[in-house]
Amino acid sequence: MSFPNIKAMVSLLDDTDNEVVQIVENQIKELGNVAVEYLEKEWEHNGLNPVIQKKIENLVHEIQFQKLETEILNWKNDGTNDLLTGLWLIAKYQYPDLEIETLRKEIIKIKNEIWIKTHEKMHPADMVKVINHVLFDVLGFESNTKNFHAESNSMFNLVLSQKKGNPVALCCIYILVAEYLDLPIYGVNLPNLFVLIFDYPGYRFYINAFNRGQIFVEKDIDEYLKQIKIEPDHKYYKACSNQEIVIRILTNLSYAFQKNGDEYHQKEIDRLLEFFRD
Repeated sequence: MSFPNIKAMVSLLDDTDNEVVQIVENQIKELGNVAVEYLEKEWEHNGLNPVIQKKIENLVHEIQFQKLETEILNWKNDGTNDLLTGLWLIAKYQYPDLEIETLRKEIIKIKNEIWIKTHEKMHPADMVKVINHVLFDVLGFESNTKNFHAESNSMFNLVLSQKKGNPVALCCIYILVAEYLDLPIYGVNLPNLFVLIFDYPGYRFYINAFNRGQIFVEKDIDEYLKQIKIEPDHKYYKACSNQEIVIRILTNLSYAFQKNGDEYHQKEIDRLLEFFRD
């Protein structure tokens, strides 16, 4: 469809006949992502008509969200469940123009900072100390204790730029960097807390990225579960999947919207979570 045709359709968005408006909105949404560029141009041209501008904003969001739904479902079903891709897709909910390479370059920069300070024969615990030093002392990443439930904790681009995050966000940086360094560091999905495991024969310990990479052991998990009155389960001691990480982040984002009274966006995130419920 040409720009003039979309322009004509947009002009009907403030029609007094609601049925006409509904038909036009449906026709534009059926065009999918190809209509977004034209709609954004029309948004600029309708600066004096806030009604049309708002409707255009809603249409663009709905079209982009439909595309995101497809991408999230494809990610879930593709068998690889690449973590960086999953984090990128979640961030696209609020930043639809975000490029995955932007995130990848930031992770590689962090990896390079760590790599030059390590060597092959380094003990795993010493390797973790180097990662902690670079992340928390050199680069200044920190726990977002003041805004623990903020939406920004689920937007990986903001976590990287603001250098603040909740437990799962900081652990994701750790996991992605470890992947580039060929280190066996993975996520552990504890109740109310997300930590890491260094899982290699002869060297098995845990890391709390939210506490500046503090190292701890299995008995500490025993004690933690006892304190929160939850029965021990083998899943609390082993690495979780990237799909579980994405589910946890989406759950956090849903809660953030709920906490802010944003029912509309909470329902959209809950729709994405439905893809992961068997």
